[in-house]
Amino acid sequence: MDTKGFPRQFARTQRFSLGVPRAFTLSPDGRRVLFLRTRGGEDRGSCLWVVDEMGERLVVAPETLGADGAVPEAERIRRERARERATGVVAYAADAAVRTIAFAVDGRLWAVHIDGGEARPVPTAGPVVDPRPDPTGSRVAYVTGGALHVVELADGRDRRLAVPEDPEVVWGLAEHVAAESMDRTRGYWWSPDGTRLLAARVDNRPVQRWWIADPANPSRPPREIAYPAAGTANAEVTLHVLDLDGGSVEVRWDRAAYEYVATAGWDAHGPLIGVQSRDQRTLRVLAADPDTGRTKPLHEQRDAAWVQLIAGTPARTASGALVHTADLDGTRRLLVDGRPVTPEGLQIRSVVDVSGESVLFTANDEPTEQHLWTYDAERGPVRLSDGPGLHTGQRASGALVLASHTEAGHSFRVVRDGRPDVEIASRQAEPLIVPRVTWLRAGEREIRTALLLPSWHRPGSGPLPVLMAPYAGPAMQLVTRARHWWLAESQWFAEHGFAVVTADGRGTPGRGPAWDKSVHGDTLTAPLEDQVVALRAAAEHCPDLDLGRVGIRGWSYGGTLAAAAVLRMPEVFHAAVSGAAPSDQRLYDTHWRERFLGHPDEEPENYERSSPIGDAARLRRPLLLVHGLADDNVVAAHTLRMSAALLAAGRPHQVLPLSGATHMPTAEAAVEGLLRHQLEFLLTALNVSSG
Repeated sequence: MDTKGFPRQFARTQRFSLGVPRAFTLSPDGRRVLFLRTRGGEDRGSCLWVVDEMGERLVVAPETLGADGAVPEAERIRRERARERATGVVAYAADAAVRTIAFAVDGRLWAVHIDGGEARPVPTAGPVVDPRPDPTGSRVAYVTGGALHVVELADGRDRRLAVPEDPEVVWGLAEHVAAESMDRTRGYWWSPDGTRLLAARVDNRPVQRWWIADPANPSRPPREIAYPAAGTANAEVTLHVLDLDGGSVEVRWDRAAYEYVATAGWDAHGPLIGVQSRDQRTLRVLAADPDTGRTKPLHEQRDAAWVQLIAGTPARTASGALVHTADLDGTRRLLVDGRPVTPEGLQIRSVVDVSGESVLFTANDEPTEQHLWTYDAERGPVRLSDGPGLHTGQRASGALVLASHTEAGHSFRVVRDGRPDVEIASRQAEPLIVPRVTWLRAGEREIRTALLLPSWHRPGSGPLPVLMAPYAGPAMQLVTRARHWWLAESQWFAEHGFAVVTADGRGTPGRGPAWDKSVHGDTLTAPLEDQVVALRAAAEHCPDLDLGRVGIRGWSYGGTLAAAAVLRMPEVFHAAVSGAAPSDQRLYDTHWRERFLGHPDEEPENYERSSPIGDAARLRRPLLLVHGLADDNVVAAHTLRMSAALLAAGRPHQVLPLSGATHMPTAEAAVEGLLRHQLEFLLTALNVSSG
């Protein structure tokens, strides 16, 4: 294994994300598949491709568009929310037939017809964000300067459908908490006939203002952001039906009781929205009349902790049956027309598609895997994917696009009835470090755990210091049967003499409602206990683990957990790297933070026990704090406050600021340098001789 070359490869491949196909769209007739992919594992220019009867072909390459990299601020924010690492064509939208495609590059609108011809620029009123063709392919809606426009593709006629009356009002874009915490990245939706739109109006005037400066460039003014921190005011979000002639109807519901627009869409039955209370314990599904704006409740779900939002729900079948999920008997189950249709123990992860009376969804009964399933009343639930891994896909007219991420790598294939499968190549770089994972189940709770040892280590050949590498929070799992970049990264640390242990404890997804909600009111105690259980189980499996030298490193929530580990359990954890960590929970956003901890004015003790900053005086182990100074998700104030508390308590520590970096650094020098710096810190702190 090439340990010297790996950090450079890790950085140049953007953590091995380049060259991997993504953003698939299958045409209704099943004959065409659109997707995005760069042309190689170190090429950052994302291209639009199609697979059809003619085979795979390139539709749009960024160099043909005259791209100059001048990304509008609203588009920069959208990319950051999506953790987008490529350039070029990074997002697109299609009409209902998947023939007319629209996308924006550097703020310019482009359209292309799949049936022939090159991409052509479309004149617009200003820099474009989130362009989307109407279902007929005749026109494209887009947002510029906070206004929602529609431009006709035939003659270029441009209409403003909604114009903000104040600079802090924007139409057609998702507000901060929707994009960052609700998985709602859109702010407008076409009607099926293409004559009207359902659009969000976001008024940010009630939201407090923060300013993010660039200390490395003091000549630049600070960047102002509207950030709704826990306990403060949210943006006011309303929904409106807009017609192409300028008419507008406001959709009405009790916004005082349900201030969050959690989901929205427009199907054959009309607009369908999900609204949520501020405490997130109630979710109400509403059908809206597009002519009058009146709404009718279709379903209401309550939970003593919070109602979990599931991607793709609510939805409706062709007959109008409501599709949603509910937590029943310890299982997150799929419900169609009010009836549970999936068995106990099968945890629903997302609804991918509802077509006719059939539902396509992802689910797991083993948390290290995710499979693609389909349900209809005649056959019941049927699994479509096989083998350990993470599987998802799309379907239409007898065609299925199956995306599988396994320990062997990525595979993408188009499966059609009665025809040979068509492979869509992944051009990802082959990692110079290949993960060698031992999968474990730790303790009575069977905490899913990954153990990675040096390739050169032989049992009994000598003690190995341990590096815990968790995320362990509710946003993601790390211990899944796929070749993830973080496993290759962990193997790189292992090759330098560590036994690396990653564990998904309580609070991580995939284990069911009770597991998810075990962290309600306290997001650190149970996850930290589970890391200790996983550590000891790994040592039982491999007695060479040296429990007298245990480090821990993590990013974002994982960074918070790492800091808490050395502060609260210094007898177990002997050094920590805490990256981009939300150390003061009052500084994180309303929807995410209040979901787990409640309102800070009503339950302040939850914030205290979940914020390691209050334990600063207990530090007696080496601690490295890392933060991007341009981070507008977890702002650098978290780390600066933690450092100030440590200094006030007389506790030595290290701080590594990353100039210009947002929540996930992407600059090659920063990614490579950060990896090497963490290694040197841990080798020194734990007295390790690199293998």
